[in-house]
Amino acid sequence: MTGMDTKADPSSTPERQLEPQSGLPPGQVERRRRQRDWGPRNTAGVAIASSMRFERIGHDFGKGPVLSDVSVSVAAGEVLCLLGPSGSGKTTLLRIAAGIDMPVSGTVWIDGKLVAGDSVFVPPEKRGVGLVFQDYALFPHLTIEQNVRFGLTGVERRLAREQARHMLSRVGMADYAASYPHQLSGGEQQRVALARALAPRPGILLMDEPFSGLDSRLRDSVREGTLGLLRETRATAIIVTHDPEEALRVGDRIALMRDGRLVQHGTGEELFYSPVNLFAASFFTELNRFQTRVSGGVVDTPLGKFAAPGLGEGAQATVCVRLPDVLVDPLTADGPGLPGRVASRRFVGIAELLELYVEGCEEPVRARARAGALPAGVTDVRVRVGEGAEMVFPE
Repeated sequence: MTGMDTKADPSSTPERQLEPQSGLPPGQVERRRRQRDWGPRNTAGVAIASSMRFERIGHDFGKGPVLSDVSVSVAAGEVLCLLGPSGSGKTTLLRIAAGIDMPVSGTVWIDGKLVAGDSVFVPPEKRGVGLVFQDYALFPHLTIEQNVRFGLTGVERRLAREQARHMLSRVGMADYAASYPHQLSGGEQQRVALARALAPRPGILLMDEPFSGLDSRLRDSVREGTLGLLRETRATAIIVTHDPEEALRVGDRIALMRDGRLVQHGTGEELFYSPVNLFAASFFTELNRFQTRVSGGVVDTPLGKFAAPGLGEGAQATVCVRLPDVLVDPLTADGPGLPGRVASRRFVGIAELLELYVEGCEEPVRARARAGALPAGVTDVRVRVGEGAEMVFPE
């Protein structure tokens, strides 16, 4: 299924752009124009959510470890985002959760029952999981309704048809039950893939970067519609993404991964405001970085001196400050902060990106300020760091 390349090119066929070339009768094209929204809420039915736990998972493909000692869990009804750069092991862990791959070491548990490891392996069809692949993996020779019915094995045909049409209605795709995947845009195919995965009411839904193929105009709306449907069905979900903003918006909890290892697991607020290391801090936002050494329990930077708890005397350290935490005001005789000069400023909508020359700093200090907060034409400024906004990590 994963090898099928059935997804429409999102860069050239956004959700409604495909209509004139679809070959549909004029009446159906008009219905498509009207059918812009997802179906009524609270009509999808409720799944019996399951929990899942990974314990010390290790895996490789013969070229070195892909996963190393990964332990993480997702509670029933929770949305967990597996976040990290390419090659961090996110998709491999998802495939192990689904039962597509068997871990080399460690165990997988669903609702406290062992499903992988210690000579036990429960196949995918018996795990109660639903899958949404990155390329949606819709069967090109089946209609949309037949694609959704495909997962309803063991269900009487009439009931399967009713359930399939019900889920298509909930995702706003009922009018396309007789259409084929190539007649749909990327966003519409994503809705069908979601309906197919949720039709059997799985205890756990696994999604591999489900929104990455959508253009920016669609991504937010499809993502919010999907999240609303997950909340409505109360299904547990594990969603793979490389987009930190998406993880913050979607996940109840986030598991940040790097090079096959778990870096940090917690809520979005915990990862953003209390990162465990420099990698975790830099993954969520741009940073100003200053290399320094600890002296007398503090670190000295061009933006001031800061406490360095937990670091020994003389230890090398990296001090980080997020761009919005660099505060910039017009230069006054008695104002707080260090003198600086504006090197450049760029308007980016509701904010401005500033580059500032500060004494003692070889590279410009970057700041992100509310547009208009610094009067036009001002070049001499005072620069300071918001209270407690600095982050100090060992080198």
